[in-house]
Amino acid sequence: MLIRAATQTDLPAIKMLWNAMIRDTTATFTTVEKSDEDLQTLMQTRSDAFLVADVDGGCVGFITWGAFRAGPGYVHTAEHSIITVPERGAGRALMNAAMVQAQSQGIHVMVAGISAENTVALAFHRRLGFAKTGHLPQVGRKDGRWIDLILMSRELLKP
Repeated sequence: MLIRAATQTDLPAIKMLWNAMIRDTTATFTTVEKSDEDLQTLMQTRSDAFLVADVDGGCVGFITWGAFRAGPGYVHTAEHSIITVPERGAGRALMNAAMVQAQSQGIHVMVAGISAENTVALAFHRRLGFAKTGHLPQVGRKDGRWIDLILMSRELLKP
């Protein structure tokens, strides 16, 4: 498995993975699927913060990160999105590579906003040293019901 920067040729696989998650799960609260234009823009704005896991020339997962909130006080905090083909085992490699790269960019804390129903993602982040730092009850709505959001974070740089 090769972890590398995302390229234009990865966009169809990224779109397929992301839109399947949007359509078929409550892992994200959005119901608006990613368009080609959305992904083009994201790739341009996050060219140094968008990695894929490549197996035999095919993308089996990706991670991207960007500003947690607007404003200069948050410039050293990033929120990430990671989506993988579960049986390919790319999650840990992607997350570790992203944390190294984000740290080199001056990121001090990585944040994950995770649906409370996504117990697999909660356990995954816990195994990688993320701690639960917030619980926002019923802030998401999907499939006709309210869903809690769990915030998890991890320091990358020590003061």
